[in-house]
Amino acid sequence: MADHQTARRRLDKLFLVDAVASVAFGALSLLSPHRMVQTLNGGAYNHGAHEALRLYGCLRLALGWIVLHLRRVDDGRFRRSVCEALAACYALQAIAVLRAQFTDRAT
Repeated sequence: MADHQTARRRLDKLFLVDAVASVAFGALSLLSPHRMVQTLNGGAYNHGAHEALRLYGCLRLALGWIVLHLRRVDDGRFRRSVCEALAACYALQAIAVLRAQFTDRAT
């Protein structure tokens, strides 16, 4: 029984870290000023990129809120499914970013 409680506390801490990071990144993305987007875009402002960043910020805020409240859920199968979904989501995001970095920008 102690192992179960230890594992649950560790997962709750991981959920808390993920939720805080998601809310912080989401808020920063949602409130990002034009000048920051311009700097990140190499000096030229791109309205489409700014809108995409803000929309992604909204998703991260919502995800953070969900994960924060998920800590109170007792269903182990549901918590495992959320962990698997988050791992897959973060892996796919990493692949997309890596692909973008190594893809020829001229095409």
